[in-house]
Amino acid sequence: MSAGSLDQTPLVVGIDGGGTRTRVILADAHGNVLARTEGPGTALSPGHESSAADVIKSLIADVLAIADRADTRPAVCVVGVAGAGQERAAQALWSALASRRVADDVSVQGDATIAMEDAFGDAAGVLLISGTGSVAFSRAPDGRVERCGGWGPNVGDEGSAAWLGRRALSVVTAASDGREPETALGGAMLTALEMESLDELIPWAVDATPAKLATLAPIVMQVAATGDLRANALISLCVEELVLHVRTLARRCFVDERAAVPVALAGGLLSKGSLVRKRLEQRLKSAVPGATVRAEDVDAARGAVRKARRLLGVEV
Repeated sequence: MSAGSLDQTPLVVGIDGGGTRTRVILADAHGNVLARTEGPGTALSPGHESSAADVIKSLIADVLAIADRADTRPAVCVVGVAGAGQERAAQALWSALASRRVADDVSVQGDATIAMEDAFGDAAGVLLISGTGSVAFSRAPDGRVERCGGWGPNVGDEGSAAWLGRRALSVVTAASDGREPETALGGAMLTALEMESLDELIPWAVDATPAKLATLAPIVMQVAATGDLRANALISLCVEELVLHVRTLARRCFVDERAAVPVALAGGLLSKGSLVRKRLEQRLKSAVPGATVRAEDVDAARGAVRKARRLLGVEV
């Protein structure tokens, strides 16, 4: 492969790798999107960086084929992936991608970094991400960057889809015992997972990855929308956890929660129209009065493309 013939503008690839899915955008140096694709999650876990690199290489080949540029190697590939905040993991993924020659230049960054790029560029604001995991980042008016949450599935990720799924399992089993009020969550879970009894949840939960637990979150939202008290209580608790992330960073970077704070929302649990997002936006009005929620979707893969163009020396 070549980096492109003389009559072709260099190509850049932006990648957003989460726990559930990986999204890829191919663009030219001017930022024109040539193709998009998506595939399995590539969130980093110890010892699995090579597997993530294989998925990413395959998706880059796919997106090049879609754009009819299969014989062209991108000039720059920026990969924003969950778990890359750990330097060792980021370096391991970079080495794996470099050895696979997916692009002339490869940069591995945290998923929040590329999401911040799309949401605010160099401006101040708070970015709240809730997908398989959860984390919030803020850039203060003085340029300082702060983080809240993002401690991973074993000790943190409060308000995430995996966290919500795990809490829902506890509610279902407690309701089955009679320790909690009755809820429609159990039946809805069994239907979605194609199981006949709650006992089958035990081996399923033992083997469940955060990504698998996250698949229960839409069930919780669907049941909550029917008026189920326990499902609604879980949604309320989820929202409160996420609000705490935003309020903490508002106080840390913008004096207090009454100051003007631009807020951007990202991640599958906070997609436009979702029940969690609707209730979060409503709750922020009283909990963080200065918050102004950005209406546009945050596209982390698009932010990765912007960073890739910067590495090419293009002003964006």
